[in-house]
Amino acid sequence: MTDTHLIQGIAAPIAIANLDTDQIMPKQFLRGIDKAGLDQGLLWDLRFDGEGHPRPDFVLNQSAFAGTKVLVAGPNFGCGSSREHAVWGLQQYGIEAVIAPSFGEIFYSNAMNNRLLAVMLPEADVQALMVEASEGAEPLRVAIDVQALTVRTPRHTCAFTLSERHRRMFLEGLDMIGASLTYQAAIDAFAQKHWVGQPWVRDVAGRTKGRLDGAG
Repeated sequence: MTDTHLIQGIAAPIAIANLDTDQIMPKQFLRGIDKAGLDQGLLWDLRFDGEGHPRPDFVLNQSAFAGTKVLVAGPNFGCGSSREHAVWGLQQYGIEAVIAPSFGEIFYSNAMNNRLLAVMLPEADVQALMVEASEGAEPLRVAIDVQALTVRTPRHTCAFTLSERHRRMFLEGLDMIGASLTYQAAIDAFAQKHWVGQPWVRDVAGRTKGRLDGAG
């Protein structure tokens, strides 16, 4: 994706309500100390059978959906536990946006803070996209414009909303840390003013350690 305001590509429909984070990223893939390899566990029980063989009827296992960038999902997507690994796994797999009628609250925050775009549309619009995806001879292609706040397909144009903070983050290519650092000058100014007024609270731990080291 070259434009920070535009996500476009194949959209895979997953018409499952209440698809929780335990299903998106099962617990056995949370054992590592870093984010590596989470794409392998994404939607494991939907993608693979009990013996680890790919389920040929699952949409992401079909060759036509290789390189999927967008999921069109059922309501309450990402409910359940707060594991951020669900977001990381989706991103590692190549998913850049999820369109759904609603999201689990913590998942939504985790997604947006990591720049996985969570697009909420009315359920009727999502159902229309599901129908369009199932009726076409080729996989549905979607263009999501964060500048215009629209979702476009060959047959539909839908409007969505974002908070100004999240919209700015996507347009400027920022995650939560990057967005926070844009206020660095204001943060430094506040800290300096605070320490001038209350100098005794500046670096309390460091000064206490220095006294203890000196006493030893």
